[in-house]
Amino acid sequence: MTERPLLRVTRRLPPVVEQALAEHFTVLGNLQDTPSTPESLRAALREADAVLGTVTDRFTAECFVGDPPRARILANFGVGTNQIALDAARAAGVVVTNTPDVLTDDTADLAILLMLAVLRRAGEGERELRAGRWTGWRPTHMMGTRLTGKTLGIVGLGRIGSAVAHRAREGFGMRVLAWTRTRRDGAVSGASTASSATTDGIELMSTLHELLAASDIVSLHCPANPETRHLIDAEALAAMRPHTVLINTARGDVVHEQALVDALRASRIAGAGLDVYEAEPIVNPGLLALENVVLLPHLGSATHESRDAMGLRALANLRAFFEGQDPPDRVA
Repeated sequence: MTERPLLRVTRRLPPVVEQALAEHFTVLGNLQDTPSTPESLRAALREADAVLGTVTDRFTAECFVGDPPRARILANFGVGTNQIALDAARAAGVVVTNTPDVLTDDTADLAILLMLAVLRRAGEGERELRAGRWTGWRPTHMMGTRLTGKTLGIVGLGRIGSAVAHRAREGFGMRVLAWTRTRRDGAVSGASTASSATTDGIELMSTLHELLAASDIVSLHCPANPETRHLIDAEALAAMRPHTVLINTARGDVVHEQALVDALRASRIAGAGLDVYEAEPIVNPGLLALENVVLLPHLGSATHESRDAMGLRALANLRAFFEGQDPPDRVA
């Protein structure tokens, strides 16, 4: 019988995924479920035939230099691959895959949850109640803002951004604007589109600042890369109106966190709902001190359905590679 490939898995995965992996590979796991270090990631690439990593594992260029890695494929448990030095992986002959499609709905749902939580002051209300400060119902207590009918600006009209747009239009009767840097699924890039153009009922804006100035809620769904790092900076925040709310379920470094803290403190925008952070798992202390911010611990895809599907999608890529096929979700 042919010896099964040796697979290094960097974190604990859902039981159904771990069981499926064990049926096809000899698995070296991380039973303590501790975060990876640069040294452990470099070692993983050199001790196993394949590595299954997560979005928190930073495979920098240094992980691939020096002795050639034994691993020929790095399967990423997640869609975003900004934590992987893709050019270095290519140069080292390591194939990289991701897990698109399967987490779209759950991340889109979470974006809507954050919009509602910020506008209806749900975080503030729960903190007041748990602290024993609630004195009972009264007509003027903790009044928020309704979501229905507001204008939503979506930055990045890929799978998740489009799913959020659908929920906003169909579920809450919102006007939806969008700006996107790249062409996708036949949609026209915002950079070359007149602001009056529409696609599927979504108004495409010609510039990011035009979208920011016209939106009641801005929701970020763009990939993290050098072009989008600090896309939402002090200048972008200044383009928003004082009642605007910022939602981020994309990647933390799309937002300049200190600039966001400054804008919130000065009431230049009304609030924020964040699921991702610039230096995860560290959160800017200024955000923690603000009442008009809802903070979640990177829960975008955290459902049983999504996490199982992500793991099985990674397995499908690994199996295809070792069966001599091109992995379906190859990104490098």
